[in-house]
Amino acid sequence: MSRRDKQNYYLDIAEAVLQRGTCLRRNYGSVIVKNDEIIATGYSGAPRRRKNCLDLGYCIREQMNIPRGQMYELCRSVHSEANAIISAARNELLGSTLYLAGKDMKTGELVQNANSCAMCKKIIINAGIEQVVIRDTKESYRCIQVQEWIDHDETLVGEMGY
Repeated sequence: MSRRDKQNYYLDIAEAVLQRGTCLRRNYGSVIVKNDEIIATGYSGAPRRRKNCLDLGYCIREQMNIPRGQMYELCRSVHSEANAIISAARNELLGSTLYLAGKDMKTGELVQNANSCAMCKKIIINAGIEQVVIRDTKESYRCIQVQEWIDHDETLVGEMGY
């Protein structure tokens, strides 16, 4: 038996975390790691004490046929990246890595071309997170240096989704 590599190990944990999500479209799980220790986790879900889409039985963005990556202000959920960051002190986040996995709730498959939305990218930058690792398949992933989001600011050219 071969040992699981560290990136996939943490991405496996992010996949387990997303199972707590309450979104009817796509659930994401985030795990923030620094010095090989898990600092925080987060999943997609409505703010505490508010009803979530799972309990309501509908998604307003789905009802309005809003495409992925657009008009997140209508979404009831706090994204997994934000929930994980909220759970940690900034000094713990400086230089850390955020692991992200997403699941399409209709198909049960991993989200294709997953990425953080424009708002989560801003939050990740301000938190001082250094790298984001995103699951593509059970074995493959992408490593993004957050500095790339700073150097190539898509909001300057009007690209807001992912």
